[in-house]
Amino acid sequence: MDTKLIVSASPHVRSDETTQSLMANVIVALCPCVVASAIIFGVRALLVTAVSVVACVVFEWLYCKLLKRPNPISDLSAVVTGIILAMNVPVGMPIGQLIIGDLVAIIVVKQLFGGIGMNFANPALVGRIVLFISFAGSMNKWVFPDAAVDQLSKATPLAVADPSKLSLLDLFMGIHGGVLGETCALAIVLGLVYLVATKTISIAIPASYVGSVFVFYLIATKNLHSALVAVLSGGLLFGAVFMATDYVTSPFTLKGKLVYGVCLGIVTFAIRYWGSYTEGVSFALLFMNLWVPYINDLTRQTPYGYVKPAKKAKEGAGK
Repeated sequence: MDTKLIVSASPHVRSDETTQSLMANVIVALCPCVVASAIIFGVRALLVTAVSVVACVVFEWLYCKLLKRPNPISDLSAVVTGIILAMNVPVGMPIGQLIIGDLVAIIVVKQLFGGIGMNFANPALVGRIVLFISFAGSMNKWVFPDAAVDQLSKATPLAVADPSKLSLLDLFMGIHGGVLGETCALAIVLGLVYLVATKTISIAIPASYVGSVFVFYLIATKNLHSALVAVLSGGLLFGAVFMATDYVTSPFTLKGKLVYGVCLGIVTFAIRYWGSYTEGVSFALLFMNLWVPYINDLTRQTPYGYVKPAKKAKEGAGK
């Protein structure tokens, strides 16, 4: 009986997961943040999110249509970029300015570098930074919930002079000013639980990132309450869960993920604690995105059965 030997190309361990299914999981995980933003800031939060998603999808479709490339919008990555960017702007963000951020994210950062999997940084992250630099007034025009406590009426939590006066419960539930997605820690945690439970992401990066920031603040302030305020304030939790874990711009190995997370914590703490800019997450992420290739090289897994050349030579001489 004739038999045929079929040799498959590496990698030999395959998965049924597709880009579309992974992006769908991220969209589901983002839903609590979208719902919370609508409850906290009103219906306009949904309008901002919808416009951002539609703009990202349209820009990706138009670009690929004009260059006669395969249409990738079915992989849902543009939808994810649109939602994440929307969650990174205030509810009162002018629609025209938001669309400029979507254009930068999809065309400049993603498509001009070759499309999904080829971008040097998280597209939504760069879109946020461009909006912050170009339209600082709009990006810092905070809208506050009616239930917000008095000490938050003129500043976001990170800008409050005395963190000891801030309620941890208010911070956790999102009763304070900020951008759409970063205010409600509860919604972010729910998204994290879903992503980890579905094995969409590893807990390594969020845990090492948030944990290192907490430890650094605890050492610097010697105050548990202040350290918890630092964790629950600003974009730390949202960035750690939905932006630092981006497959393309984060390390491959567990060791690399832990190194990446701790380095993110160091840079974020340095910017927040010693710098004049209270929110350091965006710039820390962008800075560390550029170092990911080097982290991958330094933390590369040893191939099974590999023996170092020096060890081989030593064994040969002993025979």
